Amino acid sequence: MSTKRDYYEVLVVSKTASQDEIKKAYRKVAMQYHPDRNPNNKEAEEKFKEAAEAYEVLSDPDKRAQYDRFGHAGMNGNRGGFGGGGMNMDDIFSNFGDIFGDDIFGSFFGGGRQGGGPGRRGRGTRGSNLRVKIKLTYEEIAKGANKKIKVKKYVSCQHCGGLGAKDKNSFQTCNTCGGSGQVRKVTSTFLGQMQTVTTCPNCHGEGQIITSKCNHCKGEGRMYGEETVSIDIPAGVAEGMQLSMSGKGNAGERGGAPGDLLILIEEEPHPELQRDGLNVAYDLHISFPDAVFGTSVEVPTIDGKAKIKIPAGTQSGKIFRLKGKGFPSVNSYDRGDQLIQVNVWTPQNLTSEEKDMIDKLNASENFKPNPEKSEKGFFEKVRDIFS
Repeated sequence: MSTKRDYYEVLVVSKTASQDEIKKAYRKVAMQYHPDRNPNNKEAEEKFKEAAEAYEVLSDPDKRAQYDRFGHAGMNGNRGGFGGGGMNMDDIFSNFGDIFGDDIFGSFFGGGRQGGGPGRRGRGTRGSNLRVKIKLTYEEIAKGANKKIKVKKYVSCQHCGGLGAKDKNSFQTCNTCGGSGQVRKVTSTFLGQMQTVTTCPNCHGEGQIITSKCNHCKGEGRMYGEETVSIDIPAGVAEGMQLSMSGKGNAGERGGAPGDLLILIEEEPHPELQRDGLNVAYDLHISFPDAVFGTSVEVPTIDGKAKIKIPAGTQSGKIFRLKGKGFPSVNSYDRGDQLIQVNVWTPQNLTSEEKDMIDKLNASENFKPNPEKSEKGFFEKVRDIFS
């Protein structure tokens, strides 16, 4: 399985590049590997698709922020988009064809592909993105989860198939562009004749005009409704992380591409554990006699219960590590640990008899603090944990 290249590397831009710089970079790479320039060239076609995938993410501020933070793993929730292989060449031209339409590109390739193919703009208007929040328990974060949620949104009109027309005969070819969705203009320059292509102002690039609108959606091609969406959450996600599902947002108008569904991750607090990056922290309280004589205790983990042994003479503040009992990394095969800090419980309500017993023990030489020189201090312990 090949490794995905960094999106910034694909478009040859820096991570601080502006949206305008990203757009220009995509146009340059896409023109270089455009299928009209590289007929029957499979490698060029793959690079053309790779550039479109990079642009689809980096041109969207939300997706770009997610990618900058989590890399390609942050796109795992994107099912059916570029990453999922669900968008073909026609989809790429439909979504991003306008980048080529208003410039010199038309002079190289005759103003786009003929016959209403991928060079023309897609039908309708793209739907807007939707945002939802999903709360996950520690156990769900550790193992990954599938969540089915009901999303209220614009859905494609079932009566007209999303086209907005009463029936298939309720269309006529646009007289302005002749059905191409584009208006071409030839001007003379000192370099010769230059052809430019712009979106048709009459049909807005659709190539057709609706003569009789659908009675149910009033020509919009969509209606407000509800859809049950199944979301696969990868293991290791964190609070504030945002996943994206391509095409699961609001339906577009008159057959336009749907928007995306953006899923914001929230963590449900655990009653006993605390998360610290990939690690899990737990405060264990034991009695003074247990600290003196040692004991075995059961502690909670994100995978259930685990038994650990407390050696005799354990001091308060001692930290035990359960290797691999933390969270998995969403970006790699790494996994955190569970850190257990021992706290020796000091009794607060004693009877007179108990006070006398403690007072007698306090006089013993063995009960006077005598830390070993080799025993690490608090700051050394903290440094060791996070090193």
